[in-house]
Amino acid sequence: MITTGVLRQRVTADCSDATERWFTGALQTAASGTEADLLTLYTAMSRHVPGGPLAAAPPLVWAASGDPFPFQQWTRLDGARVCLLLTRADVVAPSQFFNEALACYEQGDAGEQRSWLRGVALLPSPERFLPTVIDACRTNIVPNFEAVACENPYPSRFFPEGNFNQLVMKALFNGVALSRILGLAARSNAELARIARDFEAERRAAGRAVPEDIRLAMSAGV
Repeated sequence: MITTGVLRQRVTADCSDATERWFTGALQTAASGTEADLLTLYTAMSRHVPGGPLAAAPPLVWAASGDPFPFQQWTRLDGARVCLLLTRADVVAPSQFFNEALACYEQGDAGEQRSWLRGVALLPSPERFLPTVIDACRTNIVPNFEAVACENPYPSRFFPEGNFNQLVMKALFNGVALSRILGLAARSNAELARIARDFEAERRAAGRAVPEDIRLAMSAGV
């Protein structure tokens, strides 16, 4: 099961003593400070936590589904930011946390938003953030779109059918491999298959290449 403590261990693995001390202090401040402190620390993470991938092994089970949580694309910085949010969630009222977590996303730069989107499924009552995550799919910043669409259980678990279909089609349009969309087979539907067939026909009529994995979007209604 993924807990704040376990995630913290992965963030600090192989870190310097100075980094670990700073990060420990940041979590303590997040637990006792103000919203302004949280926002400052969320941004400051990039200056104190080293880059590189977050340790993905051994697998950690996501309590919401019992499945291993996909950390493969996470950076250490992603883990640090999400750990900060989870620490805050443990000490404030749900309504307060909702507003503060949204503020971290809305006031963040592209990298800070990317961390938030990768980790939103781990936040308490993640369905509350559905409008924000759906809106994030409209971004033209492909890495941020991938943070929602790829190796992320949130869309397949919470997106309504129409929004999930839009995500799949945007992935096709942007050359993002459909195999990276978790739960695509389980969320297949006749409308998605129809839209994908129309997309394929339009591309062929225009003499343009058709993504090889488009068939993954056509597994229903055929």
